[in-house]
Amino acid sequence: MPFESTNPATGAVLARFETLSDGALEERLKRAQAAFEQWKAVPIAERARLMTRVADILEADSDRLAAIVTSEMGKPLRDGKAEAQKSAKGCRFYAQQAEEFLKDEPVATEALRSYVRYEPLGPVFAIMPWNFPLWQVYRFAAPALMAGNVGLLKHAPNVPQCAMAIEGSFERAGFPAGVFQNLFIETDQAARVMDDRRVRAVTLTGSERAGREIASRSGRALKKTVLELGGSDPFVVMPSADLDAAVSTAVKSRTGNTGQSCIAAKRIIVANEIANAFLARFVGAMEALKVGDPTDPATDLGPMARPDLVSGLEAQVQATIAAGARVLTGGKRPAGMGNFYPPTVLVDVPDHSPGACEELFGPVAAVFRVEGIDEAIRVANNTSYGLGASVWTTDAGEQARFSKEIQAGQVFINSMVFSDPRVPFGGVKNSGFGRELGAQGIREFVNAKTVWVAS
Repeated sequence: MPFESTNPATGAVLARFETLSDGALEERLKRAQAAFEQWKAVPIAERARLMTRVADILEADSDRLAAIVTSEMGKPLRDGKAEAQKSAKGCRFYAQQAEEFLKDEPVATEALRSYVRYEPLGPVFAIMPWNFPLWQVYRFAAPALMAGNVGLLKHAPNVPQCAMAIEGSFERAGFPAGVFQNLFIETDQAARVMDDRRVRAVTLTGSERAGREIASRSGRALKKTVLELGGSDPFVVMPSADLDAAVSTAVKSRTGNTGQSCIAAKRIIVANEIANAFLARFVGAMEALKVGDPTDPATDLGPMARPDLVSGLEAQVQATIAAGARVLTGGKRPAGMGNFYPPTVLVDVPDHSPGACEELFGPVAAVFRVEGIDEAIRVANNTSYGLGASVWTTDAGEQARFSKEIQAGQVFINSMVFSDPRVPFGGVKNSGFGRELGAQGIREFVNAKTVWVAS
């Protein structure tokens, strides 16, 4: 079955790519193993030189890469360019910091010498999503390759041109053949890759359902796994917050990437005493957004990536309304061509409805009123997910409680949640396990080997 690149704004098929045969896949796996045996011995300074070259290529090609991203998954051009530049930043960060993160760590013992050294595992299989088709891949690849591993990529089927561009960036930078390879493979072939003895680790960014399948299969094969799954992130606004900043950030967080982000502000939790003022501004700002052609610089929201995603979101919204929620704006899919959905605000959302207990992966905000900090924390934690949380308060005591008591992989105070190569990124509960980015990210796919030299 071929991989198709389809424009989500027009429905036009842009390109098709054939699936690898089983024989061709076996050759890629052989190449990965052979490349690892050589790459792990390459001095880290040389790895850094090549990774810096990738960063240079991404920066120089950011306009071209943005056009590919926009054409395949609908992101506005300026956002695609920003994603390419962020990917360059991630590559440059690990080129500069990997040696420090991976240096031998002395441990004080009675031995003559004792220390921990970090060694690569081997080929790492990455199953990556379409919503940030560049950044999601580079944030795995930069630390994994700098640690001495090699990468095998199964990208989402709707972004094949992005996958090829990523593979091409490593080739153009001068990485040895086989160190990073794109695989156009089907689900059954991916299962065989995970089972293959030469593949030593698996990383997935995707759905909770996919995470359970990958974790189960990797567990049976006793392979290290990092999972970054869904989120239903709370965005909490308390009375002391800067209301203008909170409103503008809530709009940006909920509608960025057309709402197709795991760390978007999906459940907005507002103290009752400021809820009316917040909602008036928030709804007005959502209604002012321009939805349309992602190549138009004036567009705020492009189309969603696939028709099935729009249909699924529409069904969740209608089920939430049927359960008793009210729509303050949006809520109806527009007629016409393209995978568009309007910015939508729901209130009076019942706890048992999709708007409260499922991830809404699109520009739909569910707003909840609370009486105080205790209820705010309870509602924030009332989810099976635990990826990120954004909290708006200038009260130091509230900041301390939220940062300690919210169940999430990251809590951002007076800021939207975002990923940054300098700090670890990941979740708890059904949002997955393991960490990407930071020092923790580069150490996920290494062997922390203890060395003890007796006196």
